[in-house]
Amino acid sequence: MFTGIITGLGRIVAVHSLGSSSDHGKRLTIETPAGYLDDVGLGDSIALNGACMTATALDTANNRFSIDISAESLAKTSGLAETGVINLEKALRAHDRLGGHIVSGHVDGIGTVTHFAEVGESWELRIRAPRELSKYLAYKGSITVNGASLTVNRVTDLADDAGDAGGSEISINLIPHTVQNTALGQLKTGSQVNLEIDLIARYVERMLQNTTTQA
Repeated sequence: MFTGIITGLGRIVAVHSLGSSSDHGKRLTIETPAGYLDDVGLGDSIALNGACMTATALDTANNRFSIDISAESLAKTSGLAETGVINLEKALRAHDRLGGHIVSGHVDGIGTVTHFAEVGESWELRIRAPRELSKYLAYKGSITVNGASLTVNRVTDLADDAGDAGGSEISINLIPHTVQNTALGQLKTGSQVNLEIDLIARYVERMLQNTTTQA
């Protein structure tokens, strides 16, 4: 489990295929800030841009670790198939503060940035979310974007017209600290981002489904 509070900026420095076909995944080597891996052991979970992965090799002398990611995970996430800067978060410990919200590290869908611009001292980030996630999005609700726990300021449902896939556009306010200390500051219009909906919303939907069935 995670909290959606980014604890470090990493960089994917190498991507190696685990096989010759599209059914094979990849091995990623990630460079971290100095000392970031001091309390990490083999098999520990680390979220990369919001996707929970397992550390399969450690090179603490060079501040690097490796993970293996399956073809299925690559197909369902964004930003993990090539080199570049990523958000890192180590798994939650029982005594840690829950600074964001409960995050599982399981990506529910890929969104597309439709607007990212400075507004006053902050930044407005607008993201188009897939239609299947629309029902989980709410004003002042929580959402995880590339692993960062954020608050939704506005939800606009989009028409499902011909040539339009529907879905919803959410607006999020980013303070300067978030822009400067996470990889979100590198987003631009057209960027794809990993989205994870609020875990509580998922359970509420399931309970409502059971209530309807029993009625």
